[in-house]
Amino acid sequence: MNASPVGKKSFDSCPIDAARYPLLAAVDSPADLRKLEAGQLRAVADELRAYLIECVGQSGGHFGAGLGVIELTTVLHYLYDTPDDRIVWDVGHQAYPHKILTGRRDGIRSVKQRGGVAPFPKREESKYDTFGVGHSSTSISAALGMAIANARAGNDRKVVAVIGDGAMTAGMAYEALNHAGGMDDEPDILVILNDNRMSISEAVGGLTRMLGRATGSRTLNAIREGGKKILGDKRSSGPARFVRRWEEHWKGMFVPSTLFEEMGFHYTGPIDGHDVDALLSTLRTLKGLKGPQLLHVITTKGKGYELAEGDQIGYHAVSPFDPDKGVVSKPGAAPKKPTYTEVFGDWLCDMAAADPKLLAITPAMREGSGLVRYSKEFPERYFDVAIAEQHAVTLAAGMACEGAKPVVAIYSTFLQRGYDQLVHDVAIQDLDVLFAIDRGGVVGPDGATHAGNLDLSYLRCVPNMVVMAPADEDECRKMLTTGFHHQGPAAVRYPRGTGPGVAIDPALDTLPIGKAQLRRRGAGIALLAFGAIVPAAEQVAAELGLTVVNMRYVKPLDRDMILQLAASHDGFATLEDNVVAGGAGSGVAELLAAEGIVMPMLHLGLPDAFQHHASREQLLAEAGLDVAGIRAALLQRWPQLGQGQAAVAR
Repeated sequence: MNASPVGKKSFDSCPIDAARYPLLAAVDSPADLRKLEAGQLRAVADELRAYLIECVGQSGGHFGAGLGVIELTTVLHYLYDTPDDRIVWDVGHQAYPHKILTGRRDGIRSVKQRGGVAPFPKREESKYDTFGVGHSSTSISAALGMAIANARAGNDRKVVAVIGDGAMTAGMAYEALNHAGGMDDEPDILVILNDNRMSISEAVGGLTRMLGRATGSRTLNAIREGGKKILGDKRSSGPARFVRRWEEHWKGMFVPSTLFEEMGFHYTGPIDGHDVDALLSTLRTLKGLKGPQLLHVITTKGKGYELAEGDQIGYHAVSPFDPDKGVVSKPGAAPKKPTYTEVFGDWLCDMAAADPKLLAITPAMREGSGLVRYSKEFPERYFDVAIAEQHAVTLAAGMACEGAKPVVAIYSTFLQRGYDQLVHDVAIQDLDVLFAIDRGGVVGPDGATHAGNLDLSYLRCVPNMVVMAPADEDECRKMLTTGFHHQGPAAVRYPRGTGPGVAIDPALDTLPIGKAQLRRRGAGIALLAFGAIVPAAEQVAAELGLTVVNMRYVKPLDRDMILQLAASHDGFATLEDNVVAGGAGSGVAELLAAEGIVMPMLHLGLPDAFQHHASREQLLAEAGLDVAGIRAALLQRWPQLGQGQAAVAR
């Protein structure tokens, strides 16, 4: 997608009802918002909240986090000269209100849909989206970089980072705070901690408890600012250093922790993040202050929609629903096939019951990774480490050193954040850790930031790793058992959603490591399929009379099977829902090259590009990985297949 001026990109739009939302209908950009009187902002916020509920009710999408920042978003765009002033959003699912106020109001119902509004801030979509985000805890680093670059360029634009929804639990946030607060030339940056005690699940950890004890002190802030006027704010000043030290100890009597002050930030708060007048007053003051500032605001996830306030986890992200009724199950719906996530969750509980050494770890993804039941049945063996993927992986390594068997439940795209730890702390030491990697391959509506398109490539190159990709639900369960019993690091990578509906054997059986499964013996061309692409490959193979193999293992590959097929077939096609570059098909080509075998090959996989947001089915079709696309690619490469002239096996 090419960059375009805000409001010019074509979305499937639905004009706002000006009769129901008279103020919001007049706001096509923040410049329009700033034409209003401050006393009208409460009414704007009320309309914005009602409009968000209506729109997400129709489209689905992230819900609770946006409702929690309605007032904050409104006041920020009112006081700051956006887009010249920079607002950097963290965990971008809280940015729907921001999108509505910045030219995408009439297109917000298309969010997450093909060709529609992106689910997270995206620089290509709008000049108001100052930094692309999908993963958490990046805002302070990005905002600090902007502040430094602006200072060097001699401009005085303001830079604000809004971090929340659990993002302050990640180490990267503290790396940025440590840098910003320790600079000799203090950067002019405001960090707003949107504290709602939640990520997707309840926020966990010592920081959450500390923030829960914090109270504001207007008196302290007044004394501090008065002292700065008298003594200055230079760290090299002896009197200023004394007053600063005295201030920290004095504040410690009122605020349980001076963590942010110790890191070099001037702390203000906490204040009510839903009080428009308090936000206006406080942000006006902070806007005029120099140096690193941190404003602590308390908000409620799902604010203004009673059902979302009462079920903040369930309403984090929703499918389309009737706002008058809330999210309800359809009566009489047929039983659904289990998702791969549910297959993992059931396996985890069964294996934990069978082996007390199993310990499960998640980086703040209890619901998404299928650990809800496990967390209730085995609470003493359940470890939610918050949004801290690097720590999750090394924590597992430490557990394995002492004889435990850790299972790290993690999304493919989030494991990227712990890749050094996977290599350095687990694989180099050949430690006994199982990675259950959800959302592998094409994910869909959440876009490029959440796509698991790279994992087979980045896992395959790591020594000591066993990498598995199941073709169906039963195979997923067996692979998880296989990886659990394997001595050393192993990964089972499975897709989002449901499989083909294969019955699941409740036994905890294993599969032979490195052995593929011949699904169909045909002639001429052999399809070597990995993971979720196997069912489509089988259908095409049946139509064209081809051999199809469920490869099962990306590493180690079944060398014997590949060499046998190479001797009896005229060509290979490899199929995977991973980027072609460095993926499973590359492994097959490398094996043949090492054996001195030259034969025609076709590698089908995901493109060398970041896929946009659309449904999983749409993205697979665009990549040519649905049945029609696979058939077309094979016939283009080997036209004789369509003429019934496939060469017989030698």
